[in-house]
Amino acid sequence: MSYCINPNCLNPENLAHSQKCQSCGSRLLLCDRYRVVKALSQGGFGATFLANDQGLPGEPSCVIKQLRPSGSAPQVLQMARELFEREAVTLGKIGNHPQVPRLLDYFEECKQFYLVQEYISGSTLQQEVKHTGVFTEAGVKQFLSEILPLLEYIHECKVIHRDIKPANIIRRAQDSRLVLIDFGAVTNQVRQVVMNHSEHTALTAYAIGTPGFAPPEQMAMRPVYASDIYALGITCIYLLTNKSPKNLQYNPTTGELLWEKHVQVSDHLAGVLRKMLEVSVRHRYQTAAEVLRALELEPYLESLSKSLVAQPSETVKEGKIQRLEDSGISNSNPSSVSSSVAQVAAAIRARRARMTEGTGVAHVGGTQQRMLTKKSTTLSSDGSGAEGQKSQAMRQLDSQNLISAYLKGRRHFALHNLNLLNLQGANLSEINFHSSQLQRVNLQGANLHSSDFGRASLSRANLRDSNLTKAYLNNADLEGADLRGADLSYAYLQNANLRGANLCGANLTGAKISEEQLALAKTNWMTVRPNGKRGLL
Repeated sequence: MSYCINPNCLNPENLAHSQKCQSCGSRLLLCDRYRVVKALSQGGFGATFLANDQGLPGEPSCVIKQLRPSGSAPQVLQMARELFEREAVTLGKIGNHPQVPRLLDYFEECKQFYLVQEYISGSTLQQEVKHTGVFTEAGVKQFLSEILPLLEYIHECKVIHRDIKPANIIRRAQDSRLVLIDFGAVTNQVRQVVMNHSEHTALTAYAIGTPGFAPPEQMAMRPVYASDIYALGITCIYLLTNKSPKNLQYNPTTGELLWEKHVQVSDHLAGVLRKMLEVSVRHRYQTAAEVLRALELEPYLESLSKSLVAQPSETVKEGKIQRLEDSGISNSNPSSVSSSVAQVAAAIRARRARMTEGTGVAHVGGTQQRMLTKKSTTLSSDGSGAEGQKSQAMRQLDSQNLISAYLKGRRHFALHNLNLLNLQGANLSEINFHSSQLQRVNLQGANLHSSDFGRASLSRANLRDSNLTKAYLNNADLEGADLRGADLSYAYLQNANLRGANLCGANLTGAKISEEQLALAKTNWMTVRPNGKRGLL
C-alpha cells in the first residue's frame, strides 16, 4: 500500500505502486525515494510514518517524521529551516549510539520538513506492561542499569530528551536492548519559532513533553538535564504499578506524586526513586551518574537470590513484533530478562571491589540476555555463589562459546571478563561489550561495526585491521592497544584513553575524537585524521 502524507487528504490509502494519490493528487514517492506505507502516529504539529527506502537494495524500512509549521510567512519558514537543520545535525550526532535510532536523512519538501530515521522493530515498555504485567523491583533495577548509561551519553552530547516515558522506550526485537526514541528537539525549536510569531499557541503541552512525566521546571519551559532524571523516575513508577501519573494523586501543597503506597520495594530503591522525583531541581539527582552510584545493588543481594530461577522464554517469531505505536505485541516476557539479575548483582559487587582496591575485573554480565533454558545459577546467602558464578561465566565464555552464542542471536556481553580471548577475524558486528574486560584480547581483522565498547577495558588489545566503523568507545581504555590499519570511521571515541595506542594507518574519518587524545597515541603519515586528511599533527 502507498500512503498519502498530505495532512488534508481525505482518503490517504492507495495501491502499492501508485505514483499519485487517487484522492488528492499528491505525489506518493517522497523525495523521489521514500514510499510511505502507513501512519504510525499523528498530531497537530506533525506525523510519523513507516516507509520503504526505494533508493537502496531490498527497499529497507525506515521511519519518517513530518514536521508541519503552522504559519507560512517567509520569515517563519526561514527560521524554522535554520533550526531544523541545526537540530538534524544534533540528532545525527546522538544517533552514533547503539541505543538511539540513527538519523538517515533530512530534507524539506513543499514547505514541510522531514527526518528519516532507522526503523526499530520491537515493543515499547508501555506495551510490555499492558500485556505481561508490571515489573518487579529486580526488573526496574535492571532497566535503570541499562537506560542510565544511555542517558549519561545523551547529556554528554548537550541534549535533553524532554519526553522520556514508557511509550518512547522500545525493547529491540533483534537483541532485547532498550532503545530510546522520539527526542523531539527539532519539534521543540521549530514550534518556538511559530509561537514567537504568534502563529499558534495550542501546542505548548506537546512541545514541553508529556504532562505528568515532565517536571515543573520543564512545564515552565526551563528544562535542565535533571528534568530527564525526573521523567525516568516517573517511568519507573509506571513500570512498577501500570499507572500513569494522571491516575495517581499529588500532594496539593508540595506537588509531589503520591506513589509509595502503590509499590512494594525495598527502602533503598524507594529512597533512590524519591530523590529522582524531587519536585525541587536543587534536591534532585543532577546527573545519570549520580543515580547509578546510588543504585549499587549490594543491599539487595540476599533478596535477589530468592528470585533467580529462569523460565524458558518463548521464541520471538519474525513479524510478530512491531515498532512504536504499532499494534503488534512482543512474544517475549520481560520477566525472563530479569531472571539474570544475579549476574548484574555480582557484576556490581566486582565493580565496587575494583573501586575500593584499584584492581580487579567485572566478571559476569548479560543483563539483557534472555535465558533459553531452565538452568540458572543462584547466589548463595554466604556470598560464595558469586565466586561460583564467576567461574561458570569464565568457563562458558571462551572464544568458541562466545562466537557460538553470537551466531545464535545473542548480542549482549556487557560486564564480562573476556581477557586474552582469541577472536581473530570474527564477525561480531553490533555486539555489546559495554564495561567488559577485554585486555590483551585478539580481535585482529574482526568485524566490529556499530559495536558498543563503552567503558570497556581494551588495554593492549590487538585490534589491528579490525572494522570499528561507527563503534561506540566512549570512556573505553585503549592504552597500548594495537589499532594499526583499523577502520574507526565515524566511531565515538570521546573520553577514551588512547595513551600509547598505535593508530598508524588507522582511518579516523568523521570519528568523535579530540586532538589531545590523538596526541597521546602513535600516528604516522598513513593515519587518516577525522577531517579525512592523512598525516601527522
